Amino acid sequence: MRHFFQTIILLGVVQGGIVSCLLFFSSRLRLPNRLLAVLIFLLALASSCLYGSYNGWFESKWLNLFSILFPMIMVMPMGPLLYFYVRAFLEPEFRIGKNERLQFLPVLIDLGSPLIAWVYVLGVSTRLLENNERVWGAAIDTYNVYSDIPRWISLTLYTFLTLRYLSVQKTKNLPGFRWLQQVAWAFVIFLCIWFVYLVPYVIPRYTDWMLDNLDWYPLYVPITLLIYWLGIKGYMVSWQQQVAEKKQEAAPLPEQLVHTAIGLLKKTMEQDRLYLNAALTLQMVAQHTGLTSKTISAVLNQHLRKNFNEFVNGYRVALFKERLLANGAEQLTFTGIANDCGFSSPATFQRVFKQIAGMSPSEFRKNYSSSGK
Repeated sequence: MRHFFQTIILLGVVQGGIVSCLLFFSSRLRLPNRLLAVLIFLLALASSCLYGSYNGWFESKWLNLFSILFPMIMVMPMGPLLYFYVRAFLEPEFRIGKNERLQFLPVLIDLGSPLIAWVYVLGVSTRLLENNERVWGAAIDTYNVYSDIPRWISLTLYTFLTLRYLSVQKTKNLPGFRWLQQVAWAFVIFLCIWFVYLVPYVIPRYTDWMLDNLDWYPLYVPITLLIYWLGIKGYMVSWQQQVAEKKQEAAPLPEQLVHTAIGLLKKTMEQDRLYLNAALTLQMVAQHTGLTSKTISAVLNQHLRKNFNEFVNGYRVALFKERLLANGAEQLTFTGIANDCGFSSPATFQRVFKQIAGMSPSEFRKNYSSSGK
């Protein structure tokens, strides 16, 4: 039976590696697919570590040292990846900004065990520490046991946030919604299995009993099934989504609707100036105008030849130029003006400005100054 379970885990590792590459380098739904690809890859990486330990991969001195010094089990990023994948799938304009990147900082918990190993190796190498492998090994093992508690809590928290987000989006009848619900509930089931395993595992008197009698199979076989399902179904859904979007973009909109929509969109930007909100989304514009997100996207793509971000950022860049050329602007920084114009970060501003203006902000100011005010 153990051999059977190990074969299942190995097939999951292989399939996870292949599908994560296909998703990551796919041209369809680029951000959602890349987030899902990394999530599947981390699951497959953890499974490969377990399979390798069963089959003597780490009996080699150097491979064993590598497995100790470099993290192969990364659980803390999985919660944010799940949550951001769902958001990116339903919100085409969603991006990983500064606030989102900060949510990956708890990955430091996954780095705790390798950090202990690095301290030991470097300490022994420099003779600052005694070569007491047994004590340091016990410290690493103990850390690995109890670090599963914040890992479980983190994934549970983000799964809850995902379900709450989906409950808000439920009435919008968005494409792919049913698939995302299934993904969230699949993680709920996995978390329940993990909890049943985790409680006795973290109690010292039962830890060795759990590993000797059940090993890691009750946890990693469900992980393997999750890899299979997420990879195959996720890839199929991304393909179906692209086909549906192409069909929708190809369907012509009524002329009156196009005229009305363009008028509402221009009013939203030029009079209501919603672009000043750095967190502006397609859904927010849809609510403000009374148009559907699909109609806005179709009008922008078919008639204005722009996507949502290009449309909004065009107004932000125009306002930036206006304020940069105003009297007294020499006393202001690019970042300060960009923030006032609705840009979320200096890096985003620099990239967008160069795309639209064909030059950097400093080059624009220099050219304007040399031409005479």
